[in-house]
Amino acid sequence: MKKKYLGTLLLFCVALSANAQLLWRISGNGLSEPSYIMGTHHLAPLSIKDSIQGLQAALDQTQQVYGELKMSEMHDPATAATLMQKYMVTETDTTFKSLYTDEEYERINKCSKENLMFDISTMPKVKPVFLSNNLLVILYIKHVGGFNPQEQLDTYFQTQATEKGKKVDGLETMNFQLDLLYNKSSLKRQAETLLCLIDNIDENLELTKKLTSAYMAQDLATMEKISDEELCSMTSQEKVEMIDTRNKKWAQMLPGIMKSAPTFIAVGALHLPGENGVLNLLKQQGYTVEPVK
Repeated sequence: MKKKYLGTLLLFCVALSANAQLLWRISGNGLSEPSYIMGTHHLAPLSIKDSIQGLQAALDQTQQVYGELKMSEMHDPATAATLMQKYMVTETDTTFKSLYTDEEYERINKCSKENLMFDISTMPKVKPVFLSNNLLVILYIKHVGGFNPQEQLDTYFQTQATEKGKKVDGLETMNFQLDLLYNKSSLKRQAETLLCLIDNIDENLELTKKLTSAYMAQDLATMEKISDEELCSMTSQEKVEMIDTRNKKWAQMLPGIMKSAPTFIAVGALHLPGENGVLNLLKQQGYTVEPVK
């Protein structure tokens, strides 16, 4: 498997490209007041907010906050438990164990018990993607200091808005995102991806650290490059469904949202850069999109 050197932390920190920016101002094209869009990263410490120039002013000057999801719905324990049970377990007769050889199953279950404290035998029809979605995050928490999963940028922005009486909403529903994460790939494909992750766990963890370092340097271009180089990465079709198609849908929704009121938008940072990124799609519609300096 081809590996490429992705640069050093020094390169991340001195990046001076136009994409070395997480917060962007959206104006023009009929907007009476600007809106703002911010790229987030679920493994970044909340302290990153203090180093983003103009962030508090953008929050103060906008009247509503939109995220990928309305986080208060996601944090409702009853709703989350019901939905997770619905999506994380296969509705067919296929069991997790039947997707692997005996040796592969034991190896994966050992890793799951050591890191997730989860014995697959207690939920024999769990989907492989459940382990994939959680394993790297848990490993990152174990091996990288200064990160608290209870402190997320997306939640912070929406909590701040709610406390000030501002409208909070999501571009997608929790049902949509869970269906995307758990149902769009076949069980066979999920099984292949999880096994690849287990077999390359150190390399994947290192790339995850570099992705977070690039985010902390506000370097979207480097984040995009690292994402493209990830081991066990998405196929081109999976990337279209996970990134491009959603970007285009959001770009169609945002004009109406921003016209209704100045809006602070927070979505995953990897949705911003590139030809099919939200920044470029908004520019194509006639908006002026510029970094907040």
